Amino acid sequence: MLKSDMKADLIIKDVKVIDVFQNEIYKGNVAVKNGKIIGIGDYEDADEIVDAKGYYLSPTMTDGHVHIESSMVSPAEFLKCLVARGVSTIIADPHEIANVCGLDGIEYIIDETKDLPAHVYVMLPSCVPCTPFETSGAILKACDYKEMINDPRVLGLGEMMDFVGTVNRSEDILEKIDLAKNSNKVVDGHAPLLSGKALDDYVLAGILTDHECSDVDEMKEKIRRGMYIQLREGTAAKNLEALIKGVTKDNISRCFFCTDDRHPQDLLKDGNVDNNVRKAIKLGMEPLDAIKMATLNPAQCYKMENSGAIAPGYVADFFLFDDLNNINAKAVFVGGKKVAEDGKVIVDFPQKLSPKVLSKMNIRDFKLEDLKLRLNSNRVHVIEMEKESLLTKKIIYDVDVKDGYFEYSDDGIRKIVVIERHTGNSSIAIGLIKGYDIKNAAVGTTIAHDSHNLVVIGDNDEDMLNVIKKIDEMSGGMAISSNGKLEGFLRLDIAGIMSSKSMTEVHEEIKKLLEKAKELGVGDGIDPFMTLGFMALPVIPDIKMTDKGLFDVNEFKHIPLEV
Repeated sequence: MLKSDMKADLIIKDVKVIDVFQNEIYKGNVAVKNGKIIGIGDYEDADEIVDAKGYYLSPTMTDGHVHIESSMVSPAEFLKCLVARGVSTIIADPHEIANVCGLDGIEYIIDETKDLPAHVYVMLPSCVPCTPFETSGAILKACDYKEMINDPRVLGLGEMMDFVGTVNRSEDILEKIDLAKNSNKVVDGHAPLLSGKALDDYVLAGILTDHECSDVDEMKEKIRRGMYIQLREGTAAKNLEALIKGVTKDNISRCFFCTDDRHPQDLLKDGNVDNNVRKAIKLGMEPLDAIKMATLNPAQCYKMENSGAIAPGYVADFFLFDDLNNINAKAVFVGGKKVAEDGKVIVDFPQKLSPKVLSKMNIRDFKLEDLKLRLNSNRVHVIEMEKESLLTKKIIYDVDVKDGYFEYSDDGIRKIVVIERHTGNSSIAIGLIKGYDIKNAAVGTTIAHDSHNLVVIGDNDEDMLNVIKKIDEMSGGMAISSNGKLEGFLRLDIAGIMSSKSMTEVHEEIKKLLEKAKELGVGDGIDPFMTLGFMALPVIPDIKMTDKGLFDVNEFKHIPLEV
């Protein structure tokens, strides 16, 4: 049993302590023993004393909901970036890698992060696969989670995206929710625009959080129902500015920060939830309120005892900084050990690559003939992309047909191909898409939400086949081909969705690929790879393409290509 009169392992001397319980700042020395805080005040006896020279001392920050896979690097490499910035804890939903590797993918996230100087907690993915209208690498049911739910680092069930099934009391969904609730763990939500009695039913099922609010009215209605609201600032989805004005002294205890999905360029440039904190302050939030939303509030939501504050018995996770209005970590301590200084980690973050998640492409040897699109009519359904959006429109278009096959022309219509890569079945679906204006080239990727099959867009079959061959050779990744020549590629050796390279290396390689795709005609408002990766997700209206064919999201069924 620790006592305050023990000789401390470490004392941080002369700090301004951030009190997240009362939104106060007070001066003192912080004493640490065995990785825990044993006191704050007039402490002087320690093996090591660090003079903070009047710096602020805050609990380290927590990302309340994040998909590590969106960083496109390993968990260890991801955490190196975060810890250097004062973010030591994440609530990870390994939804993406679970769709490829099943339980092996979740176990990889848990195992690689087990001994790192950070805290990684996991929410078990609730929707694997996302829908039955695509082929994923795994199907996970409640029975598959019976042992894993008891892991102390598993805090509950991940975002329940199937809010329709939840409201309608789908048996499979209820079994998963009950598993979490019976283990006294949290169930995360995902319910954009859900309101009224449907929202009541969603909360009645046991859903506690939501990160999909788009305006203050939606946020307030959900808080009234007892939900926690995560203010998100990701790469594509940014809701913080719209919601921050709805956070008040009366409801702030139900609000905290998350990033959801954040790509390498944004992580390297602006960081993780430390960016949320700085942005909230710039938008007028009191600094201590912003810090509270990044520390104590997520800890209380997810029942992380003795975490998220500076107090006796709490884990000695804290960081030092000098400017309350522009918070940047000068030194970071995890478990009472200094792990980062001046924005760089000073300890190792070793990777533990499991053979079970190494990328593989289980597809047949495709030929040019496989990419031909047979048509009996020239009137077809076409996916029309929208700029700066993942939404698409279903349009009817008259295309050129020659000898019973689709004929490319200069009308802006491109082929989109989705190839199932997990089971060996190699099912292939070919559709038509407008708005991805690549010329004399093709682009492909195995980051294709949510089942992460291979998706390729091009204006000629030769380059499309070249991309398919290269990605197959790499066992997963991204590639561009133009005029029969490979113009760039990135191998994603972890499940075909992440790389074991450093974040800086991945960022530089992606930057080159993006520049090349833009040179080849992909216009402003369309991210050549990110937008492409969402063209296979059959839950975002109006129309998408899976390995099973053209899918009408509004009708929630596959439809024929020909009208």
